[in-house]
Amino acid sequence: MSNQPAFKAIKVSKYFGEVHALSEVSLSSEQGKIFGLLGPNGAGKTTLVNMLSTLTEPTAGKLEVLGVDVINNPNQVRKLIGLAGQFAAIDEYLTGEENIYMVARLYHLSAKEAKIRTKKLLEELSLADAAKRQVRTYSGGMRRRLDLGASLVGHPKVLFLDEPTTGLDPRTRSELWDIIRDLVNEGTSILLTTQYLEEADELADHIAVIDHGKLIAQGTSRQLKSQLGGDVIKFSLKNKNDIEKVMAVLKPLSSGKIIYEEKDNLVNLPVGSHGSRKLIDVVRKLDGAKIETVSFELHEPTLDDVFLNLTGIKASEVAEVKKSKKGWRK
Repeated sequence: MSNQPAFKAIKVSKYFGEVHALSEVSLSSEQGKIFGLLGPNGAGKTTLVNMLSTLTEPTAGKLEVLGVDVINNPNQVRKLIGLAGQFAAIDEYLTGEENIYMVARLYHLSAKEAKIRTKKLLEELSLADAAKRQVRTYSGGMRRRLDLGASLVGHPKVLFLDEPTTGLDPRTRSELWDIIRDLVNEGTSILLTTQYLEEADELADHIAVIDHGKLIAQGTSRQLKSQLGGDVIKFSLKNKNDIEKVMAVLKPLSSGKIIYEEKDNLVNLPVGSHGSRKLIDVVRKLDGAKIETVSFELHEPTLDDVFLNLTGIKASEVAEVKKSKKGWRK
């Protein structure tokens, strides 16, 4: 294994007319690691994946995969990578076996080699029993595994997974996590975009957060959580009109930005260390200002808190936004 990064972006920008999908984004990932890419819908995640995988060219900047220039040597890059996009790139009227075999032949494997590779992948992905069935009879989880199998036909050294578990139930998602871990243990480098914070927390060695096309934070999960400076107090207001008073009263007790989630009428207050002591102070301050609350919760910061603090949107709302914003840039 060389010392080259698995992939690298240097001041990459992508414009679609007036829309700046990405603005001077720079990041890189070590080989044999999982790099998590987070951000609200429209942040630019899929745009970056599409550029790294040679599907579209950047407006400015430089991209490399294992030291190979993506723009100048796209054919060489395609031999190094695999891609499983947000929507399964499989033919539902073919069987699972026929889908993988077709991709293998497109990779110029001989008929014999294609059959061997197809059988091996279907077994590894627990799809051997369904190999002869048309894909239209497959469950969502089976389709995602088959799509992943198609991306693995060419033995990619770098694999791009664009929200691979979206819409899957928790059990199927967990099974796909195990497959991703196995791939990394075998030496594959992975770029994973996801709308599930627990997925990034569970899998990613390094995480980057982008919003409105700009890189706004990166580091390990622990490093990102530490940015909030300790404990977080959450409480809901009885009267939404009290939020301005809350901001003014609690600002001296906050160790960071106070976030108000209007949808749930919830206040997120980072308080640093000794959260239990600060909780008492917060209650006293609110009581003194005659601000009524419904519930209180004290906990250590999660990646969800980081995401909310950085982007102003809850990770749990990303899927809802996605459904209501069809056609919105990724």
